[in-house]
Amino acid sequence: MSDCLFCKIAAGTLPAHKLYEDDHIIAFLDLHPIREGHALVIPKAHYDWFEDLPPDLAARSMACAQAIARAMKQVYQVERVAMFYTGIHVTHAHAHVVPMFHIHDVTSSAYLTDGIDHFSAPAQREPSEMAASADLLRRYLQE
Repeated sequence: MSDCLFCKIAAGTLPAHKLYEDDHIIAFLDLHPIREGHALVIPKAHYDWFEDLPPDLAARSMACAQAIARAMKQVYQVERVAMFYTGIHVTHAHAHVVPMFHIHDVTSSAYLTDGIDHFSAPAQREPSEMAASADLLRRYLQE
């Protein structure tokens, strides 16, 4: 889809701090992370919702998310990593993979502050910080 941000990232026409890529999926850091290292796993082909994914593509995405979670546990020394699909801001199936430093890390403080009917995006990290996070996670993904 020509106007889909994630399709543009998958096609390489928009930049991303990539963690993993193969012929079917790509994983990259979220521009508005809940916590450092917050990553997205998307199919390269456009599917609006995660329930639209063919089972083999869903399984491939899950396996990638698991590998990223294992890397996050080593990098960030966290006990747990959350993985969830939301599809709130970009209608292109995407899994969030978030290292959990705190029990409420998968509930944005902006949601709690703004209330249920409003949303303010979490702050965007500096590009140099994003690049450093991506480099570190990629190193652990290769192990």
